[in-house]
Amino acid sequence: MLAESAIASIADELADADRSHTVVPRITARYPDAGIEDSYAIQRVWRERRLAAGRRLVGRKIGLTSKAMQAATGISEPDYGVMFDDTVWENGSVLPFDRFSNVRIEVELAFVLREPLSGPAATLFDVLRVTEYVTPALEVLNSHIELEGRTIVDTIADNAAYGGMVLGGRPVRPDAVDLRWVAALLYRNETIEETGVAAGVLNHPATGVAWLANKLDQHGERLAAGEIILAGSFTRPVWVARGDSILADYGPLGTIACRFA
Repeated sequence: MLAESAIASIADELADADRSHTVVPRITARYPDAGIEDSYAIQRVWRERRLAAGRRLVGRKIGLTSKAMQAATGISEPDYGVMFDDTVWENGSVLPFDRFSNVRIEVELAFVLREPLSGPAATLFDVLRVTEYVTPALEVLNSHIELEGRTIVDTIADNAAYGGMVLGGRPVRPDAVDLRWVAALLYRNETIEETGVAAGVLNHPATGVAWLANKLDQHGERLAAGEIILAGSFTRPVWVARGDSILADYGPLGTIACRFA
């Protein structure tokens, strides 16, 4: 494990990068012995400071749950981050482009929990049992660590590159549709960029939520009732520039639109 002073120093760097919308050198280039537990420790320090400053936790994001995303990043295992109340936008919103760094967009499903969920042996069926509804969502990626050569350690420490989410479309109960077959078309400036099917997330998006509950158990935490869980992207990330318009068409589950200004 890294020394507590190093963990606190890296958390400070990432907080400064978030405020200034800049990018810092890779953690693994400067601390080659840093491991996954170190990166989650950095993320926890960063999270606790934000909570102490008055931010409210509304959910978690899971990343790298599909082969498409693993291939796009060169990282072969899932990770997770936290989501705060000021990072959620409604369908049709205009998002401030300057708030993010290395801006990309992903297509996902969000699970909203009716009951708590904990590990260490949570299953897909447990997730479906405690979920109030599932709704289309877009995730905005926001990377404060240089992208080239990064590892999962760098990504986790950077709150799994989470920047924000846009919720929209038509919410459904988890047993109302076969979630594996939810599909989406992702357009940027009226041009189709990506397509995907939700089964690309570990063969069922609820499996990602179960993975998260079991991973959190290792850190002495559990998912709370009311939390929003982004289950992971089933398309590759699409780069976004200032002025770009985004539309995700989920077919029977409706659409999500937003613009970056």
